[in-house]
Amino acid sequence: MKSASKIYSILIYIFLYMPIGVMVLYSFNSINSTGVFGGFSLRWYVELFRDKETLSALYNTLILAVASALAATVIGTAAAVGIDKMRTRWMRSVSLMVTNIPMTNPEIVTGVSMMLLFVFGSHLLGISGILGFWTILAAHITFNLPYVILSVLPKLKQIDPHLQEAAQDLGCKPVKSFFKAVFPTITPGVITGAIMAFTLSLDDFVISYFTSGPEFQTLPIRIFSMTKKRVKPDMYSLSTLLFFAILILLIIINIIQAQNEKSLRKNK
Repeated sequence: MKSASKIYSILIYIFLYMPIGVMVLYSFNSINSTGVFGGFSLRWYVELFRDKETLSALYNTLILAVASALAATVIGTAAAVGIDKMRTRWMRSVSLMVTNIPMTNPEIVTGVSMMLLFVFGSHLLGISGILGFWTILAAHITFNLPYVILSVLPKLKQIDPHLQEAAQDLGCKPVKSFFKAVFPTITPGVITGAIMAFTLSLDDFVISYFTSGPEFQTLPIRIFSMTKKRVKPDMYSLSTLLFFAILILLIIINIIQAQNEKSLRKNK
């Protein structure tokens, strides 16, 4: 039974990660082919850094992902604290249900509805060409918020509800007591929510497509425009770099969280 479960697990991992392995392999292909491997070469990495449009789209994507992740983390953490402080159960249930709607709602519905909202608002204000960086940023913050809230809430429930009150009794002001007594404990949840917001924003296409406008292009939109003809192999190189960057980031964060957990156990 144990050997069968191990084989099953191995097959699952192969199914999940073999496409990424093939992509990494063909990013080093010396020829322009997706079916024949002509040998190892850095040709497509060199081509990638010569492609100004792709690098511009990558820059836009990273700026957008960082900005939306930071904003969603701050707003989502505050919202999670507010939901946790609600005393009536029905208000907490309604708040959680409203929070879950953007996660369960199809992206096409979210994208179209937000585009209509921005366009309608621009007509009311008499502004033309409103779709751009700020509209796509607002859209990304909106769909990132639930993930941050649901990452922070479980950590808040693990805290002694009287911990912040004890800090205030010792002379801390409400805001200072939160950052001194509560925030260090919920930091892993905050970091997890921030990472999820960053990766979701980095990867999003549907909502970005409807809310970005013609002057602001993200990397997923750039790649989609290539599919009408043929995706260039330098996209394999870019995807490989992004994959390993995210992988390294996750490894570093896991190490930091493990060290924090060890220090908390020692302090106890």
